[in-house]
Amino acid sequence: MYSIKNLVDNLLENIILSHKEEFALQRAEPYVKRDAQIKGSDSGLIHVILGPRRAGKSFFCIHSMDPAKPIGYINFDDERLTDISDFDAVMEAVKLVYNNPMVLLFDEIQNVPKWELIVNRLQRQGYSLFLTGSNSKLLSRELSTHLTGRHLATTIFPFSFRELQHLSNRKDLCGNERQKCMEYLKRGGFPELWIKQIDFPEYLRSLFDSILFRDIVKRHKIRDSAALYNLALYLVSNTAGDFSYQALSKHLSFRSVITTQKYISFLEEAFLLFTIHRFSYKVREQISANKKIYTYDNGFYQANTHRFSSDTGKLYENAVAIELKRRETENGSKLFYWKNEKHEEVDFVVQQGIEVVSLIQVCYDLSGEKVKNREVRSLLKAGEALHCKKLLIITDQYEGVEEVEWFGLKGKIEFIPLYKYLLMRKDNP
Repeated sequence: MYSIKNLVDNLLENIILSHKEEFALQRAEPYVKRDAQIKGSDSGLIHVILGPRRAGKSFFCIHSMDPAKPIGYINFDDERLTDISDFDAVMEAVKLVYNNPMVLLFDEIQNVPKWELIVNRLQRQGYSLFLTGSNSKLLSRELSTHLTGRHLATTIFPFSFRELQHLSNRKDLCGNERQKCMEYLKRGGFPELWIKQIDFPEYLRSLFDSILFRDIVKRHKIRDSAALYNLALYLVSNTAGDFSYQALSKHLSFRSVITTQKYISFLEEAFLLFTIHRFSYKVREQISANKKIYTYDNGFYQANTHRFSSDTGKLYENAVAIELKRRETENGSKLFYWKNEKHEEVDFVVQQGIEVVSLIQVCYDLSGEKVKNREVRSLLKAGEALHCKKLLIITDQYEGVEEVEWFGLKGKIEFIPLYKYLLMRKDNP
């Protein structure tokens, strides 16, 4: 007669066997090359791949690992592992199924209680570890506390427009580059939408809800899930807008500003939204000023607002914000917006170290002289204030370089269509 331990061991073995089959299927599928790469994969450090759900983290990791080495794979998003408390038993099943692998890939590791202590122990035992996670707190708190100096992080976003060029044979990605870019703006970059025939609004709304309720409500034990949902929808529908915690709290009838701040931090940790600060050389002013909100994928905005033509300007600006956020994770730059006391504004300030290296405006329609003058004036004033000469306006179609002047302020401004900007090298500021 089997003991309870025998039953548990057999159950774990069957679960790990199913993960082995899942791993083999993913490895056999065609791979769309990503811009990112795992740095120092043979360094002995722990490799962490972060990013939104369904952005392709595990697929990227599987196809980046050395196929000659035996790899043990566990997907901790499997509900059958939710209540597993004995990790040593899990490891015994892994050793049995994969024949004692020394390279391990743990998918969605944040679902494991005290995962950071387990990972620490496994590394000391000589295992080469690759971890994926859909919660940025992996990097901001646990990794920094428990794995300081012993890990390298890579962030995987949904497909960039540049990466989508590898799918140029798709019938729904046709026409010239600008037309392809417009389709990308509408649909977003989640890989399954492009690789499989999926209804994109329904898929994205379902993914949006899954992130909210599985990764935030359940994880943080939030009682008033409706309030969180309303906040998320409000922020997504106001993509590229600015906000203050106080005004949001009042508008949505939250009990306190602290609750609003906490909920927004959860939305950011789950890679649903991100905020950028107003630029200032004074930290206190950065913290107290309004922030601007963006989504990690244009599709979230499109699927939850059901609008496109009237809000093309927002989609343009959000696409640029995503691209700059992607570059920020790669090259360590910092992203801000700029506004002066006259409320003249520049959409993006890119800072590298202590130097502001570029100022960027996004303007879908530059046909009106008044609009163009406003954008140029703000860029020149910001360039003067921040000692930056690289001035860029991202447009729909207009392209060129102009020497401009405004009441004694002079500068050279480059105009570039969005699709060309999104195809530029990612290390270009």
